[in-house]
Amino acid sequence: MRRTPPGPGAHPAKPPRGMRRPASLVLLGLAAFFAALSPLMRWYAFPRLAKIPPSQYQDMVLEARPATLLDYGTMKARQVPKVTIVQTLKGNVAEAHRVERTAGRDVVVWDTLSFVAGPDGKMVSEIPERYIFDAHSQEPVHAAGEMVDGDPVRRSGIEYKWPFLTEKRDYAYFDAQTRTSAPIHYEGTRTFHGLEVYYFEQTIPWTRVPLPKKMPVQGITPQTVAKAGTTRWYSTKRMFWVDPVTGAPVDGEEIHQEELRGGQLVPGGGKVTAFAGHVKMRADYVASTLALVTSQRTLVLLLTSYLPWGFLALGAALLAAGLLLEARGRRPRPRPARSASEGVVSGGP
Repeated sequence: MRRTPPGPGAHPAKPPRGMRRPASLVLLGLAAFFAALSPLMRWYAFPRLAKIPPSQYQDMVLEARPATLLDYGTMKARQVPKVTIVQTLKGNVAEAHRVERTAGRDVVVWDTLSFVAGPDGKMVSEIPERYIFDAHSQEPVHAAGEMVDGDPVRRSGIEYKWPFLTEKRDYAYFDAQTRTSAPIHYEGTRTFHGLEVYYFEQTIPWTRVPLPKKMPVQGITPQTVAKAGTTRWYSTKRMFWVDPVTGAPVDGEEIHQEELRGGQLVPGGGKVTAFAGHVKMRADYVASTLALVTSQRTLVLLLTSYLPWGFLALGAALLAAGLLLEARGRRPRPRPARSASEGVVSGGP
């Protein structure tokens, strides 16, 4: 028996299965890759890439208009048109590298100074600090050199900055005057210059605190004040408007009060206001801080939202395209209709 060769209308043989579906296999592989990349970007890359730079430098000017200041010549409080507080923050790279060798993680060391000046520009008080913390989480890292005004401290909680992706909850916030931490309460979401921010408040009740090591009048030192039996007391209401993405405050205020109480320095042994005022960030520094935070939050959102969700959506789209191609490749082809002239020719013996 012999078969006739295929005619012009006959279908060629089907290609091998491995040659029939290369496009769908590539799409399925890419879908798996981007689906796996999505959580890696959020949970692996973000903690390693979103960090405070160790060399950061920043300054901030706050003002109280008007304010009450103590005249150390007469030991009486007087009202002045304004008091200026200049806060400088400088990253100490050498100290950060030293701490990192024992801490085993990326560390930032900030050397800060709060300089209070009267209306004439003369120093009222200045308090230096060294703040050591984890570059990503902002958790304190305890190491030699951690201090406030030369006094060794062991911080708990945050200071100056909230963590990336700030949550709607209370945090422990370190107070440099009392050298202790206390809750700072989340009080709701606000809109600040078009930006959605979280509003936090902390109230420190009247507490006895150390005098600054550097006093505004020559001859008056913390030792002479203590010998006279006079003590320093402090209370404040602290308010922050915090960008929840970067954890950076875009505005801050304090209703600040200080008193000297008792002893030979205070007339009548009572109390006298050393400083009181509603301290607010100067408007030009609010604007510059807001511009800086707005640019930085885009980078954080790329790592935590835009790229992870984008990769997940791309993976889903590639998966759907790959499955569609696979389904089309598996669909059986219809058999061609036989014409009357086609058939099998057989011969006899």
